[in-house]
This record gives sequence, C-alpha cells and structure tokens, in this order.
Amino acid sequence: MVHRSLGQSTPELASGFLPPPPSPCSACHLGEREDIEEAAKLRAPALEPRGLFAVRMSRRRSGSCCGASLRAAFLTLTVALSTVLGNCSVDVSSSNELFASSSSSTAFSRPARAEQLLVSSSLTTERTRRIPLMSVEQELDAARAAIQRSARRRRRVDPGRGGGNVTTADTWFDAGVEHALVASVYRNPAAFHRSYREMEKRFKVYVYEEGEPPILHAGPCKNIYTIEGRFIEQLELMAPPQGGRRGGGARSGVRTSDPARAHAFFLPFSVSKMVQFAYRPNTYDTTPLRAIVADYVRVVASRHPYWNRSAGADHFMLSCHDWGPEASRGHPELHANGIRALCNANTSEGFRPGQDVSVPEINLYTGDMPRQLLAPAPPLASRPFLAFFAGGRHGHARDLLLRHWKGRDPDVFPVYEHSHGQKDGPLDYYTSMRRARFCLCPSGYEVASPRVVEAMYAECVPVILSNGYALPFADVLQWEAFSVAVPVADIPRLREVLERIPAPEVERLQRGVRLVKRHFMLHQPPERLDMFHMIMHSVWLRRLNLRLDR
Repeated sequence: MVHRSLGQSTPELASGFLPPPPSPCSACHLGEREDIEEAAKLRAPALEPRGLFAVRMSRRRSGSCCGASLRAAFLTLTVALSTVLGNCSVDVSSSNELFASSSSSTAFSRPARAEQLLVSSSLTTERTRRIPLMSVEQELDAARAAIQRSARRRRRVDPGRGGGNVTTADTWFDAGVEHALVASVYRNPAAFHRSYREMEKRFKVYVYEEGEPPILHAGPCKNIYTIEGRFIEQLELMAPPQGGRRGGGARSGVRTSDPARAHAFFLPFSVSKMVQFAYRPNTYDTTPLRAIVADYVRVVASRHPYWNRSAGADHFMLSCHDWGPEASRGHPELHANGIRALCNANTSEGFRPGQDVSVPEINLYTGDMPRQLLAPAPPLASRPFLAFFAGGRHGHARDLLLRHWKGRDPDVFPVYEHSHGQKDGPLDYYTSMRRARFCLCPSGYEVASPRVVEAMYAECVPVILSNGYALPFADVLQWEAFSVAVPVADIPRLREVLERIPAPEVERLQRGVRLVKRHFMLHQPPERLDMFHMIMHSVWLRRLNLRLDR
C-alpha cells in the first residue's frame, strides 16, 4: 500500500504556542527586586501600551549568566526596532558597544516613546498571531456551557403559554413552522439550535491524507452504500478556510488543514471498497478488511501524535456496508474508543447509541435523487393506499411480511415481492410510495433500510419494522412524532395496527415527516441542516459528550 506522507512539525509550532524561555540560574534571582523596581521607574505612567516588554537591566557584569541573557535580549530588541523603523541593515558591533556601556552603568537611556510604541505593536501582534485564543478543549467547554444554558431556558418555559423559547428568530431553522410541531419533533429545539450554531462556529475536522484511492479517500456513490461515498467525497472536496478563518458552517466548511486545531479526526477508508477489492467472494472471511483497518490506524498513529493522545476517542470512521462494524474490530482501540458512524446501527450487535453514530441509508441507482421524489408530494386525501411495500425476501422481517401480506389486498394494502417497479410490474415503485399513507420499512439481513429515507422524500409516514435498530439523529429528533414503530412479532397484525391510527394523528405524523425531510436530503455542495451536516452534528455531540434531551 502506498501512503502519502505529511511533514511533521515541531510540537511548539503544531500547537501554535511559543516555546517557554530558558530558566535562569539561581544567581540571577538575587537582584530580581532591584530589576523590577528599576523597570518600574522607566515605565511611562499612562501612555505605555499593554504588552510592552520592559528590559530588566542588571548591575552585574556581562560575564555572568544573567548578563549573557540580557545581552541576547538587548540584541533581539535592537534587531526588532531597526526592522520596524525601516533600518534593514543592523550594525551588531555598535549594538554590542551600546549594550556594554549600558550594562556597566546604573541605568540605561530610554528609547523614544514613539519607538517603544512601535516595538510594542510589532511584538504584541506577532504573539497574537501565533498564540490561539482558545484551545480545542476550551472551545468544547464554551460550547457545552452555551448549549446547557439554552436547554435550561427551554425547560423553564411553560408549554401552555405559547411555547416561549421553543423556536428561534433564525429563519433557516423554523420560519413558518407552528411552534407545537417543532416542540413535538425536536427533543429540545432551543438546545439543538444552539448546538448547531456552535458547531458552525467552532467544529473542525482533520482528514488524514495518508493512503490512496480506491480504498482510501473514495467510496461508492451509485448503489445502496451511496452515503459512504458521498460523505467521504464531500469532506475531501471541502477546502480548509484560508488564513485560519474559523466558523461559517456550510459557507467555509468543517474541514481544517491544521490538526492542532481539530476537534475530531476522520479516517477516510471505505469498507465498501475494501469488500470490492480485498474480499474473496463467497468466503465470508472479513480478515482482509480488519487487516486494512489495523494497518491504516498503525500508519496514522506512527506519523501523528493525535491517535495516541486520546487512544482514538476523538477519531471517527463512516461505513454503510453491512460489515462496517466487523471491519472496525481490526483495531481494538478503534472498536472500543472510536466514534463509528454506521448504517448498520444494530444495538444487539454492539452498536452504542451514546458513542457511535447512526447514519441513514439510501439507494441512489444513478447517483442522483429520483425525479419522482423531487416533485411536490400529494396530500393525504390523494393517497388511496393504506400502506405499501415492494422488495426481496431476505431477512426474517421481510420473509414474515411477505408470507402474511403478499398479494392479499393490492387495492388498499399492496405488498409485492421483487416484480414491483419492473417493466412488467403493476406500478412504478416511487409512484406507489407517493400514493400511500404509510410506507413499510422492514429490516433486511441488517437493521437499516433505504426505504426509511425514500418514504420521507415521498412524505409517506415510515413504519419501522425492526428489532434493535438505533434510528438516525435520535439525539435530536423524536421519531415517534413522524414515524410508527411496530415490533417484528406484530407483523401478522400490521394492518390492524395501522387502521387504528386516527386520521388527525396520521396528518400530524405527515407534517412531522415534512418538517424533518430536510435532514435526510443530499446536496452538492452540502447545505445547512442536510444529511451531511446532521451526520457531522452527531459526531459533534459525541465530542461534546452531551445529550440534548429535555
């Protein structure tokens, strides 16, 4: 495997801080009080600016270690002053003579006040440029505090008084949406709004550059694993902000070229591509996948200090392949400590909702959104089907659904196997979704189903038929406000369960689908609150180690 190498900077430059000054010897402390008092006498009472460095002149001979340190400091200030005043040619010999004469006297002649101001401005500007205002952990602390303040204000609101702080003044978040709907769909609207704004303002991700396509820095964009490829592609295409400018969300991007300023680190490998190029068909042997993951983590850990600093706790991967969780086992620290963004978010197979990220799954056959789903969705009155499903017989939930409901009532409760949507099928697949009030979303061999996202595009209420599925963006969204969950064991009673939901409740659920639809949309380039940024927000919350519950 060929790897792109990165130049490793010194720790001082990587962190943005100047190295500490050398410690003086013990003899230099003897006259410290005299030096401070002398510097105080030379200080202009009201006009000297903040940040001006006062040189403490000692009465000792220049042969002492203190005299040597002062000599170096004086030469440094001479060079800086000459540069600021435009004198590019510095006479070091004359500086030596000046230093020698001043060191033997009891005091030195102050430079002109204007020269002091110039030196102060130059040195202070240089330190401000090189020293970051806030460390990464300080930024995370500030974001937590701001979000928790918003959450507390939300909890103090009396729902009977019109919602109060339920919504915000930002038109991009809740303009034209009724307060009660926003309050029912989001766990804490004010806290989510503040968290998202803090993410736009602060969150930065560093993408490791080691490795080459197709297994690294690339992924599929035209099949059921589309999200994996689109996420890697969109993050790779984001140009880091120039000149250290921070914030901006969709405007400047979340990616940074400075790993010392990153809050999270992305491992840009594609498990789907590993399966395509390294897996031997029909062997069900995932050893090559685990070996690639282990090798990549070892490479970045040996070239950068960031993995070993946190044991991988601030690193994340993303996979929509069924074997994504299995591939993560290739490195014990990645599996135990890392943030795994997975479509196969099965809690019965080790998915941890508080640490891992559930990613929506969608099948884009051409790489683009189906044109039928981009048209305005019809109202409930124009939807003759109670529910709809068409798909293959793989997995226990699908097999049970097809055995009980296939072909029993195609006029009201159409359930088809495979043939639906083909040229000889009765109706177009997406058209049928737009004609149904509920869209059935059973698990396959794994828990996730692309029908959940397709149902939202069609503004059809998704019916989750799964056990152990950790639903996407559940940190923020209350899925019961726009979907129906039915245990797999209740599939034989499925029609009865759906028919008992009153019409006003179905309308409320559809309004919820219409509101959250934007969080499951794909855009190129990414837009505010779309699927890319919601995945990023889920990673952001895990770096904050914060919940947005009521």
